[in-house]
Amino acid sequence: MPRENLEKIKKEIEELREKIRYHDYKYYVENMPEISDQAYDALYKKLKELEEKYPQFITPDSPTQRIGGKPLEEFKTVKHRIPMLSMDNTYSEDELRDFDRRVKKLLPKQEVHYVVELKIDGVSVSLIYENGIFVQGATRGDGYQGDDVTQNLRTIRSIPLKLHCVEGKVPSVLEVRGEVYMPKKKFEELNKEREKNGEPLFANPRNATAGSLKLLDPNLVAKRGLDIFVWGVGYYEGIQFKTHHQVLEYFQKVGFKVNPYYK
Repeated sequence: MPRENLEKIKKEIEELREKIRYHDYKYYVENMPEISDQAYDALYKKLKELEEKYPQFITPDSPTQRIGGKPLEEFKTVKHRIPMLSMDNTYSEDELRDFDRRVKKLLPKQEVHYVVELKIDGVSVSLIYENGIFVQGATRGDGYQGDDVTQNLRTIRSIPLKLHCVEGKVPSVLEVRGEVYMPKKKFEELNKEREKNGEPLFANPRNATAGSLKLLDPNLVAKRGLDIFVWGVGYYEGIQFKTHHQVLEYFQKVGFKVNPYYK
């Protein structure tokens, strides 16, 4: 086939991917779909057919490559570049006021502002992007190293496989941290199915989430309906953040799902 025709096909594939990424974001992140399921399926089918016919144009960040990896024999352990330490909690207003006093004592010349957001009861994970492409995902583990669950995290449709560009660029390295969770409706559906099959029920959505991420077959994980809210950064290069609020705003610009209840 003439080179000109191949370039035309490559461009068509890239345009289809961008359309699908856009509609994935509208549906899975913003919950504001703009096209019908049938129209979306037609785009996806066209992309899949072209990639099957021209496999030289398949890339890891393509929407067709989310699901379908072979079952693993075991998870590899990966080290976090910056430790993922657990958060303190409190149910006391006095302890919160004491925390505020300690912060202001440490920063006597600065005006302190807080960002408050809901704590989701799920499983903490790290997502690493290189030049805008999702390359590795891991559980928190002991805070210093965790399980490499990249294949399982790729099945979560609200995790972008490729970041949107902001002002024409993406960071060379960006480690995003978030909480994977199972929506209550999915949890109820899962337990009903397990009860029907005579399998033990999960005690709560968090246990169901943790159990799902530990599955060695990503095709099974894809059926669990997991979701994610991202809330922070670990290691990064090629970008600067001055405030946590700025971090959350940036996440939304590049395609992540942020808990809407923060201020």
